[in-house]
Amino acid sequence: MKNDKRRFGPKIERSECVKGEEMAGQSVDIMAKVLEQQVLQSARMVEEQLDAELEKLEKMDEDELEILKERRLEALKKSQKQKQEWLSKGHGEYREIPSEKDFFSEVKESKNVVCHFYRDSTFRCKILDKHLSALAKKHLETKFIKLNVEKAPFLTERLRIKVIPTMALVKDGKTKDYVVGFTDLGNTDEFSTEMLEWRLGCSDIINYSGNLLEPPTTGQKSGSKFTKVDKKTIRGKGYDSDSDSDDD
Repeated sequence: MKNDKRRFGPKIERSECVKGEEMAGQSVDIMAKVLEQQVLQSARMVEEQLDAELEKLEKMDEDELEILKERRLEALKKSQKQKQEWLSKGHGEYREIPSEKDFFSEVKESKNVVCHFYRDSTFRCKILDKHLSALAKKHLETKFIKLNVEKAPFLTERLRIKVIPTMALVKDGKTKDYVVGFTDLGNTDEFSTEMLEWRLGCSDIINYSGNLLEPPTTGQKSGSKFTKVDKKTIRGKGYDSDSDSDDD
């Protein structure tokens, strides 16, 4: 009897393995069919939506089509007019303003302003310049300017700017947020333009189209974090830097 058990035992194990493989294969087939059905269903929904839009257009008479055309043309004209208005106020380019007196007139005429407080001897300011130049061209809705802190002692004292570089994010004439040094950008000089764009988007100072809950990972060091700064007034009341140094 023992010999019989030894003889039939391996056959039973191989049979179970075959059954397991068959079940696994069936599961994969089922998942493939489910995914295929989901894709087909999504395609049908898109097709139905397009058909509905086409049918709607086909049922429109000439007057309705003309009204639709005029509305789209009006929206295009409005968008173009807004773009020209921004450009006339210095949007679309990253530029330096000559004095702290000009700062107040610049922030007064534009809804969204990013002002980089810099110093020629600070290397990180030049890193920031490169990224801000790119973003100024991309986000016409926001004005991007820079101001030399050595030419603005009154303003830097009022805003209590102690770390260079610092960006003041101004909305409707009031400082809404600060980006101090590169702490919020991954604590690295190698941060990407996308990282800075995300950070500015978090403060609603630009129209950010990405996911604010997930910062870009390109150029970001592990363990880095984003620290939101409380809203401040243009006079910088209550603002304190994490560092007593004016060079970061």
